[in-house]
Formats: sequence, structure tokens, C-alpha cells
Amino acid sequence: MTLSVLDLFTIGIGPSSSHTVGPMRAAHLFAVELRDGGQLGRVGRLRVELFGSLGATGIGHGSDRAILLGLEGAEPQHVEPSWIAARTAQIRREGVLRLADRHDVAFDENADLILKPREVLPGHPNGMRFTAYDLDGAPVLSRVRYSVGGGFVVDERDVDADRLTTNAPPPHHFATGSALLDHCRTQEVSVAELVALNEDAMRTRAETTTALLLIWQAMQDCVSAGCAGEGVLPGSLMVARRAPRLYQDLMETYRSSTPGADTLSAMDWLGLHAIAVNEENAAGGRVVTAPTNGAAGIIPAVLHHYWQYVPDADEHGVVRFLLAAAAIGIIIKENASISGAEVGCQGEVGSACAMAAAGLCEVLGGTPEQVENAAEIGLEHNLGLTCDPIGGLVQIPCIERNAVGAVKAVTAARLAMRGDGSHRVSLDQAVTTLRTTGADMSEKYKETSTGGLAVNVTEC
Repeated sequence: MTLSVLDLFTIGIGPSSSHTVGPMRAAHLFAVELRDGGQLGRVGRLRVELFGSLGATGIGHGSDRAILLGLEGAEPQHVEPSWIAARTAQIRREGVLRLADRHDVAFDENADLILKPREVLPGHPNGMRFTAYDLDGAPVLSRVRYSVGGGFVVDERDVDADRLTTNAPPPHHFATGSALLDHCRTQEVSVAELVALNEDAMRTRAETTTALLLIWQAMQDCVSAGCAGEGVLPGSLMVARRAPRLYQDLMETYRSSTPGADTLSAMDWLGLHAIAVNEENAAGGRVVTAPTNGAAGIIPAVLHHYWQYVPDADEHGVVRFLLAAAAIGIIIKENASISGAEVGCQGEVGSACAMAAAGLCEVLGGTPEQVENAAEIGLEHNLGLTCDPIGGLVQIPCIERNAVGAVKAVTAARLAMRGDGSHRVSLDQAVTTLRTTGADMSEKYKETSTGGLAVNVTEC
């Protein structure tokens, strides 16, 4: 059993896959379980507890809003971002939420949504407990769920199974870089084609292609929205959006300059596209989790780089890019983590950088060995990266970090293309290092906003 490319790339909302998307899905699952079990009518009160990293930075990440709307039946892939604030305000004003969109329940957020940042449940730093009571105060249903990164949610009974989400093993299962390369050599196919063969066991090739092109369209829409969005991002930091001005400046330079005069303009566009996505994410807009929201700008930025600067770029290449990128994401998630709360930002920006490097190397014509090398370079040079968002917001240093990560990904792909695929440090060794470094990292650097920039930069 293994992950699918469509598990790693999903359409959702900002600002966080682990703290917004995951909690909304967990709350939705709890409401559906009550509904399907015929227990909605018995519920007179709800209590939700957020532990560890969710308790520490959940409010800044919108976990509170996500849980309220998830309990009402909202899902991140369908909910309209512009509706969230108004509906949340109404629930708070009236003190009533409509459980599973069917049954009204009184909800006092101060008493019924409890933050426990100093208490960590055993399965993962992002733990949630949902409890429904009847009118007499007797428990109706209680569930503990974990948001394990990338929007993935697991029940406490299945906490060790978050890396195994499909029902049948694919024909060419791989959980390591070495196994991936072995299969590519045996089948005499590229990394993208090997992943496509595995996806064929889950759905038709045409269905996979259609789904991935919808992902690509959502990425383009997010970039466009980010380049057009004006004003200040929500939260206490009062960060002004930069993407619109950057876009206008680059367009003016493009129109007035001699073609080829600025040899580094591609890097400027790369940074713009990453920043546009992550500003849109920070604003709670529609984004593609790739593989997380905190690192959502890297893969779209590098894909746009491919689209703009690689001759003969086409939609077939976009699909190949995403398939190859997914191969690396699968390996990292199955052997380490993509959760900032679990291993720091090396698991978010590091994994996205490795995935983007592999995808670009694939569409540049790289061999499987070169693709694996590109991914290793992208990951290796993000090892030890901490997750220390100022004010608990996915803004500083997260937005710029995506721009830098995109540049690293392009550099990694180009370095790999100049080599023959042989290298001293393997992808598997880098992934193992990611896991062990994350285990050694202090909790204050794992999305708790209790260390690093989060405490050394004063909020204004």
C-alpha cells in the first residue's frame, strides 16, 4: 500500500494544511460520524480540545474557524473562502452552530474550544479531541484525531497508518529512493512513468491526467489571485502584500527592456510566483496543498518556471512534473514527515524543494538517477530548517522562505542535470537525516512559536 499523487496534491484553503485543513477535516469527520450513527438528535453540547502545536498556534492558523465550520459540515476542498469569516462571526454572535448542517447545538467558544499547548497527546504534536454530550451531560461520542501534515488526518486507533492510505498495493511499490530507482531500471521507464503505472492501478490514466491538470489550473488561479490581491494580510503583524507591486514592476521591466538583457529575470519571476501563492495562503485563500500549505508556493513557482522558460513546455510535461514530484513526496512521508509540528520546516519547505527539484529535472530530460540526485540536493540543503513563525502566523518567515526554496529547487535540478546521477549522499540518507534531525530538534522550533524568530522579533 502507498500514497497516491492525488493524496499529496489537494485543493484546500489557507493558511495551514496541518492547522486549518486538517482540523476542518477532523471536525467534519466527527460530525459525519454522529450523523451516520443516528446520534445527532442526542447532542446537546460539544467540546473540542486542541493539544500541543495546535493549542500553541492554532488561533493564528485559523484552527478555531476551521473546526467550527467543519462541525457544520464544511470541507476544505469545497468551502468558499470568502464565506468563512461571515459564517464564523455569525456562529460566535449567536452562540449556535448547525452540527452536520442538520442539528443546532449551543456552542460557547470560550468554554467549548479548549487550547492545551503544554499537553501533547502520544500520537503526534497536532492532537485533537472531539466530545459530544447529551443534554444531561453524558458522553455521546468521543474521538481523538491527529493532523499529521499536508491535510492528512488519522484516528488515534490508526495513528501509525497515516502513510498508508490506499487499499491495494500498486504494481511497482516503492518506499525508498533505492527501490524507486530499481523499479525504473527494471521497467526501463522514467520516474514519472513509474508513478503513472502505479496510479493506473487506482484509476484510468485519463482520470489521473485530468485530475492533475485541475491541480495545475488551481495553482495558476492561486498565482493570479495573489498577484492581484491588494492590502494587508490578516493578523497582528500587519504584513503588506508585495506580490501585486512585484508583478507590476516585472511587467514594466519586461515591456521596456531588451530581450535577454537581464539574465536573472527568471529568478525574479520565480520569487514572485512563490510569494503570490503564499500571500494568498496567508490570507486564507484557495491554494493547493503541495505537499503542505506552509510550503505551497514552491512547486507552483517552479512549475511556472518550467512553463515560461523551458522550450516546448506543455501540459504533458506538467503532468510528468507532478508525477515525479509525487514520487519524492511519497518517500519523504513514508520514511520521515512533512509536518512542521513534527520535524520543523525542513519537513515542509525541505520536502517541497526536493519534490520541485525532482519534477523540474524530470521535464528537463533527466534520468531517474539524476531526478533522485536533484531531490537529494533540494532536501539536503534544507536540513535543520526550523519552524518558528512570528505570532503563530504563516507569514514571516514562511512567505519569503518559499521564494528561496523555489530558487534552491531550480538550482538543485540544474546541478543534477550537469552530473551523471552518481553522488555521495543518497536521497534515502537525506530522508533518514531529516527524520533524526526532527527527533533531536527542540519543540520550541516546531511550529509552537516559542523559539527562534518567533521570540527574537517583536510584533508591531
